Formats: sequence, structure tokens, C-alpha cells
Amino acid sequence: MEYPTTTLTPFSQGLRFDGQVVMVTGAASGIGRAVAEDFADQGACLILLDRSEAVLETAATLGSEHLGLICDVTSRNQIQQAMRQIDARWGHLDVLVNNAGVALLDAADQICEADWDRTLAVNLKAPFFLAQAAAPLLARHRRGRIINLASQAAVVALPRHAAYCASKAALVSLTQVLALEWAERGITVNAISPTVVETALGRQAWAGHAGDAMRQRIPTGRFAQPEEIAAAALFLASPHAAMINGANLVIDGGYTIQ
Repeated sequence: MEYPTTTLTPFSQGLRFDGQVVMVTGAASGIGRAVAEDFADQGACLILLDRSEAVLETAATLGSEHLGLICDVTSRNQIQQAMRQIDARWGHLDVLVNNAGVALLDAADQICEADWDRTLAVNLKAPFFLAQAAAPLLARHRRGRIINLASQAAVVALPRHAAYCASKAALVSLTQVLALEWAERGITVNAISPTVVETALGRQAWAGHAGDAMRQRIPTGRFAQPEEIAAAALFLASPHAAMINGANLVIDGGYTIQ
């Protein structure tokens, strides 16, 4: 069995993505937009997916070489359509960043079936079927990267997060299985698990006393910034991270070590 090899380059050069094609889901705002902006700055060609029409403006703002698609990532038909457009336009894919997610929170004895199903569909089903559909394109140059946005909720319990914790814990486990099965095809698969991130939604959800109390539980005393998560995604997609496979990079200021 022949496994792919890598040639190390100077650090800054290894963070360039000229000629590479990168797909980011949930790219219209928040972490997804920060990830898209960083990859664009480093020369990548982007396919940005989001249910919001704002993804079209995001892609246009980053440059005419990028493609924004309105897409429901829980729909396998829409996923396949997106992959066909990538194949027709570029013929390969280098990086898939599964960022799209939802957090529908309620007490465990109150959460309704619809919210449970929606959470698992967006946070777990969608990343799996996106990865499955992308795998042939990622394998063409034998340097594919899949980066799944999980959460600190994958490794610790949080109140009112039954569905969310379950979906993110399963996503980390899925990351490990795909990493094991697809490494021989030149594809590495890793997860990033942030604490609360100060996106517009994050600031709204953790405003007031709830946010103050959570910050006090984080040793660094603050929430993460979208740009910090984006920087980690860039590193995991780079040649410098070629030997990182099946990892869950926790970016939580020390919350989960307690």
C-alpha cells in the first residue's frame, strides 16, 4: 500500500494556498466567514455554502474567482450539485471545512423531536455526507484535508445542550473514523473544538449574566475570536499539519482541563 508523502516548506510558505480549492460551509457569517477570508488572503479559490443569500455577497466581496452557493447542507441532492460544480470548474478539491451548525438549546426533558432531529441533521449528518461526496475530489491530488468544527461540548457536559453535545461528540468520533479509513487516500481529517466564540450569534446567546459566568469558568477569562479559529483551520489545512490526523484541537482557554 503506497501512502502519500509530503515535503516540508518554510512555515510562511506552507500557509499559502495558491491554486488550491477550498470549500467552507456556513460561510456567510461568523467563524465560516473568518475562515473564508483567511483562505482567500492566502490565495485559495473558494466555494462558500450557506442557506443565507448573504453567502453570495460574501463570495463577491472576496473576489470574482470565488463561488458562493445557496445550499441546504442537510440535502444530499444539493450537496451533490455543489460537488458537480466544483468538478466542472476546477476538477478537484483540496480542503473541506465543515463549519455549518446549529445550537437549539433546551432542558433534556423538554427538547422536542423536531429540534433534536434538526440538530443532528445539521451538525452530524451534513458533515458526513459532505465528506463522503467530497472524498473523490479530495483524493485526486492525494493531499486532501477535512476540518470539522466541533465544540468543547463534544468533550464536556453543558446544561440545556443534550442534542448539541450529542451531535458534537458524534462528530469528533466520526472525524476519527474517517481519519483512519481515508489516510491511505491522502486525506487527513481533524476537528476543532472551540469554547464560546464571539460571533454575532455567540454574543447574543451569551449576553449578560450567563456570559459573565461562563467567562469566569474559562482560565484565560475570555471567549474565543473567530479569527483564532480560522487560524487553526489554516494550519490544519497546511503541509505543516500533514502528520496530524484524527485529532480534536480544543481551543477553549483551558475550560475542559478543569
